[in-house]
Formats: sequence, C-alpha cells, structure tokens
Amino acid sequence: MSAVEVAVRAHAALGEGPTWDARAGRLVWVDVLGSRIHTYDPVSGRRTVLATEQHVGAAKPRAGGGLVVNLRDGVGLYGPAESGESAAAAGGSTGTAPAGGSFRWLHREPVPGRRANDAAVAPDGSLWCGTMRYDEAPGGGTLARIAPDGTVRPLLDDVSVSNGIGWAPDGRRVYYIDSPTRRIDVFDIGDDQLPVDRRPFATVEDGFPDGLTVDAEGGVWVALWDGGAVRRYTPDGALDRVLELPVRRPTACAFGGADLTDLYITTARTGLAAPHPMSGSLLVVPGAGKGLPQPEFAG
Repeated sequence: MSAVEVAVRAHAALGEGPTWDARAGRLVWVDVLGSRIHTYDPVSGRRTVLATEQHVGAAKPRAGGGLVVNLRDGVGLYGPAESGESAAAAGGSTGTAPAGGSFRWLHREPVPGRRANDAAVAPDGSLWCGTMRYDEAPGGGTLARIAPDGTVRPLLDDVSVSNGIGWAPDGRRVYYIDSPTRRIDVFDIGDDQLPVDRRPFATVEDGFPDGLTVDAEGGVWVALWDGGAVRRYTPDGALDRVLELPVRRPTACAFGGADLTDLYITTARTGLAAPHPMSGSLLVVPGAGKGLPQPEFAG
C-alpha cells in the first residue's frame, strides 16, 4: 500500500462524502459547513467548486447527469453541467461553477436546528439520506429513503449523527453508522429493498466512526473522526487493516480512479485549535484496494 498523498490541498471546514463519478471520471466531495461541492479529475488535475445556498451534507451523481444533493432543508437536484461549468476550472485551476442555474427541490422539509449529513445511493437508484441537529442532540436526526420521484420512506427516526452508509457487493446487506454509538451496524435488505434486523457489526474505541465505503471483497473501510485513521473490517467484522493518517479528523473515504484502486479520504479542520496542514484537504492512498462501482441516483 502506498503512502498517504494530498490529492487536493484545501482548507475545507468539514470535508465529507467523497464519491467517484465514473461517467465524468472525477471525484465529487463536499465541504458541509463551507456550503461547497468540489469535483476533482485526477488525470487532468481539473477542479470545480460549486457554491450552494445552504449547508450541504452530500452530493451524488445522477443517471441523467447533474447531482442530487442533501441540503439543510431537504434533497434537491442540480441539472447537468453546462459548458460554462466545465470551462470554469480547466487546466488544474479552481473556479466557482454556478451549475447553469438548474436547480429544483425533490423533497423539502426544513426543521429548525437540523441539517443534512451523509447520504448514499442504493443499488436500486434511491437515495438514503441522513440528518442531524447542529447541537448533535441525541435522537434529533433521521435516516430516510428518497425514491427517484421524490417519495419519502422514513427508515430511522431516533438518530443522533447519521453518517456512513454502504452496501455489501451482493446488495443483501447495508452498513450504517450513527457516530455517537461508536458502532458500525449492519442490516439485512428485504425483498422491498428496505433494511431489517439491525445488529452491531463492529465497535470503535479510538475516535468515532464517520463515513464508510465497501470494497469489492466486501471489506468495510471506516474513517475515524478524532481517531486519525481509516480502518478496514472483513465481512465478518474482524479488524483487518489500520491506515494511520497525519490528520486528526478524517471524515469519509471512497475508492476512485479509472480502476477504483485509489482510496480518497476527506478531512476536516472544524473544532481544531491547531489543525495539521493537511486538515481540510482531500487525501489519497494509491493502490489501497479495489472498490465497487457506485450506482447513480435514478431521479
């Protein structure tokens, strides 16, 4: 396994949610508190930055182009990027892209004191999206399934800090993190594609589990907030590898690159009196493993 490198040097307050967009050949990630959606093409070095009007918990590619976004007040859709967006950050520079003015709400449900957090696209093309209270009050968050037509199905209504979500390679299990529990939990997926039989998968003592990704072998990689590491667990829940990082607050991880072998890691600076120089940057570990292609939102 290669050493940790800086893919994009940035000062994100709360970098989160890396996702490989295979259609565009780029990584999509967000700065939640900075209200920014970032993209990065590792081949050309091209980057874009899209400013959102609200705190953004996650941004995922759509099957028809554009992005589905988990915003403070709900889930919205950005249309496909126009030529002006692509040109805004060519040649390795960074620009601010306005997304062509194409935005609409898919589901809007503002709740005072609550914001969006992590989200993931399920194998059936729906979006599973989490929320949390700004004060992280116990039970103040939720997990819901948003169908492509905007239909909402509540999944969990007693969550504190809804975080990582990822499916096993066969789609028959889903892993989920409510960070203050210090656990990664696992559900079975029923015939209706909804989760059943929640149970502990692994427990974390050093730091708090945050974002996760599942590799092609079914291994579960988890970023540890305040733990300064990413851990890999085997499909039976045994700790397999520990990737120590120079930053204290890694937030999430995802495989990317043309062959899905590079592990990208988002990081945060928020709440740190003396953050490491890499804190807030997008990190990468080349050749860390083999990831799974990620589904696109079908809406």
